[in-house]
Amino acid sequence: MTNDPILTLRGEAQHRRIGVFDSGVGGLTVLRELYRQLPNESILYFADTARLPYGTRSAREIIQFGREILTWMVEQEVKMVVLACNTSDALALDTLRREFQLPILGLILPGSRAAVQVGRRIGVIATPATAASNAYRRALLEVEPTVQVWQVSCPEFVPLVEQNRLYEPYTSEVASQYLMPLLQQRIDTLIYGCTHYPLLAPVLRQILPASVQLIDPAEHVVAAAAQELDLMGLKNSSPPLPTRFCVSGCPQQFAKLSVQWLGCTPVVEKTYLPDVFPVSMSVEAVE
Repeated sequence: MTNDPILTLRGEAQHRRIGVFDSGVGGLTVLRELYRQLPNESILYFADTARLPYGTRSAREIIQFGREILTWMVEQEVKMVVLACNTSDALALDTLRREFQLPILGLILPGSRAAVQVGRRIGVIATPATAASNAYRRALLEVEPTVQVWQVSCPEFVPLVEQNRLYEPYTSEVASQYLMPLLQQRIDTLIYGCTHYPLLAPVLRQILPASVQLIDPAEHVVAAAAQELDLMGLKNSSPPLPTRFCVSGCPQQFAKLSVQWLGCTPVVEKTYLPDVFPVSMSVEAVE
């Protein structure tokens, strides 16, 4: 047993949960990767189902939602947060990193780094807010200036997933319309620019040529999380606690929808987020 208080604190921190949040079930694609790559980590999963979809919200709203969720997660003593929501990454990541003193990981940069390893004509399907932000285009060109990038806004995808309408003919029609401009550009790589979209993989694969590489940023953000935990000495080596699922909306609805991707019916808590007042002055204004 060590008498070193720093080692003792680090040992306590290793056992803390990783916080994961999304607007709904999309973040379960990140959760599945956490289970696969970091099986000893305990997870706190929050779905802001009362306010989904995020993809049509303003930057001000997304930043405020992130503040409220991270304030609550800090109260739950998480050791790291993964934004399992591309819209939150695109519009709020930089602000949240300035305001909170814990590691916060986003999907866009890890996903972009992976995409340029396999393709040069890269398509991105995303929510309206993520597409309008140009966050993926900027990240991709920053990593590899020679790639060509085409983005498509897909406003109907998240509601279709959340309503469990994946296998309706209408969903295939919508997907065909969204993918058509990308197919016309002869893309060789497609990035899922929303964590909900890998759940549509069976539909998308029927439309895309087999030669198109699909990039799921969830896989790569979890690899980045593993690296970060190693660097900080915070990777857990003990058996994990059961995943804690919390939602701002209806627990029963989330449990019913998520069972097909989790393979079991989760116990879901109704959570009330704290009131957090917006920061009235920007960092730039203070400086």
